[in-house]
Amino acid sequence: MAKSDSFFIRATQNIQDDNTFYEGEIDLGAYVDALGKSVLRIHNIAVAFTDSDGRSPDVKTGGETTTSAQFQLTTQSNSDIVLGTNKSVIAQGQINAIRVPNSAGVASSVSHDLDNLPQLWTNGYLVAVDSIYLGGSALDQWNEDVYVTVTMECTVETMSQASAMALALSQQ
Repeated sequence: MAKSDSFFIRATQNIQDDNTFYEGEIDLGAYVDALGKSVLRIHNIAVAFTDSDGRSPDVKTGGETTTSAQFQLTTQSNSDIVLGTNKSVIAQGQINAIRVPNSAGVASSVSHDLDNLPQLWTNGYLVAVDSIYLGGSALDQWNEDVYVTVTMECTVETMSQASAMALALSQQ
């Protein structure tokens, strides 16, 4: 397989703070052409959960407050979060936050669980579809909208047309 130099694709999705699923499309048409034998390999993904300014989102005040937010990156559009066994899942993960009483609005403690990321794999993740989807949901205990941002390190590679088409069909 021929490889290109690595480059970065960045995308941000507002997942708000109302326990509803939100999703946005990431166009890969400039990189992927299964008929032309061109596919995308995602080598690494960095994920950030922030407010609209790129800062830590505030947790609602009053008593001990816990909240969470989760994301998924998939090869198909979905209407809600799906299990990691779903064939469309590229990566997914979540954060959990707690704000103890009498503290400021920023979480006192945050934990994360990045369940399924390509950097845990030896050869990354091949994508042969024209679009992927970044979606997520945040509980309503955040004091503001939550944004999830992914930065993906990628290369473009060449496959046989039959292999690229088979991969594209398996991801739809």
